[in-house]
Amino acid sequence: MTLPHALPGLSAVAADYDILLCDVWGVIHNGRESWPEACAALTRFNAGGGHVVLISNSPRPASDVIAQLDALGVPRDSWSAFVTSGDATRAELAKRAPGPAWIIGPDRDDILYDGLALDRATGAEDAAFLSVTGMIDDETETPEDYRTRLSAAAARDLELICANPDRIVQRGDKIIYCGGSLADLYESLGGRVTMAGKPFDPIYALALIEAERLLGRPVDRSRVLCIGDGVVTDVLGANRQALDCLFIAQGIHGDAARGPDGTLDPARAAALLTTETAWARYAALELRW
Repeated sequence: MTLPHALPGLSAVAADYDILLCDVWGVIHNGRESWPEACAALTRFNAGGGHVVLISNSPRPASDVIAQLDALGVPRDSWSAFVTSGDATRAELAKRAPGPAWIIGPDRDDILYDGLALDRATGAEDAAFLSVTGMIDDETETPEDYRTRLSAAAARDLELICANPDRIVQRGDKIIYCGGSLADLYESLGGRVTMAGKPFDPIYALALIEAERLLGRPVDRSRVLCIGDGVVTDVLGANRQALDCLFIAQGIHGDAARGPDGTLDPARAAALLTTETAWARYAALELRW
């Protein structure tokens, strides 16, 4: 088991990187409030000549999520570009227009479908495929509430397009199920799933296009650092892209990577990673400069 290097702060390695591909939820905010130290670290990296590309599994286009970041107090100068799973998923949905698509998710995610000319199905019986962004009511529902509906779709061999591969996020002090948990259930029922967000290639292709635009030259992948708290999304995504990774171990994993003295225990962080055959060059409990 290879242990990640315990990173005291981003400043220790900032000079080694031109680009940060930084996760959003769980690294710079928790859905209720932003974390000033994390935002300040990104701001200082930008000010030092680097570029921060936020890379989020939000199922909505980045242009719509920016307002949420503003409302949470995430400074505009802490990031240079922003790509989302929603951005990457729109290309997958466009390939399948006009559908019809059986759409599952809260009304706030409807902007994902703007301009795609998708017809809407009422259920599995008249759908060509499913598009899932998350629970309709993620404050109260769990994946089990969707078993019957998804079973009907799997029985028809309908493909499920999942716009948010995250399984869970932490909203304040509460764990919320995301679209990825429905995708997991669907696969367990024998269904076919397609995802474009982390850890899959399409969202990284978009992020690196943004990085190249910011740099004004081709990206040196050895000078790109991914930052995130999701093992099966952020860390595995970085591994698949052969990019360095800083694992934020205190995100959705709580205190599982803390030692008895309250500091990061690299062995415990490594244990979290190896459960998914993942590896990170660096680990920290939280992002700071």
